[in-house]
Amino acid sequence: MSQLPFLRLKIRKKIMEITNKANNKANLLFYVGLVMIVGLMFANQAHAGTGGTEFDDIWTTITDWTQGTLGRIIAGSMILVGIVGGIARQSIMAFAMGIGGGVGLYNSPTVVEAIMTATLESAEKIAPAAIQFSNGLGL
Repeated sequence: MSQLPFLRLKIRKKIMEITNKANNKANLLFYVGLVMIVGLMFANQAHAGTGGTEFDDIWTTITDWTQGTLGRIIAGSMILVGIVGGIARQSIMAFAMGIGGGVGLYNSPTVVEAIMTATLESAEKIAPAAIQFSNGLGL
């Protein structure tokens, strides 16, 4: 008999937890639905990657900085800090991290341009073979 009030309290807490979870799910579904409706209302205004040269000057400036004198100074500083860190820790790993950071900084514009302008120049020639290879029927 002495445990009965404790069990009632425990049951009430469990019911409250379940109710709160249900309310949270309902709120989440409401907000997800609201975001989807707003997204559908403005879907025709989104034109990702359709061109435009508004930011070409900024990209050119950043590329010049990273591959020019400023980039070389920063890369050299990374290597120098890596050397000092390697001496302090008595490990060559910090030196390797400095070299990796410097090389990554210098080559990052080239990598970004290669990713953003990636095209398949011979896609028209290999398309029939790829289609036949993908389904095996040649349809």
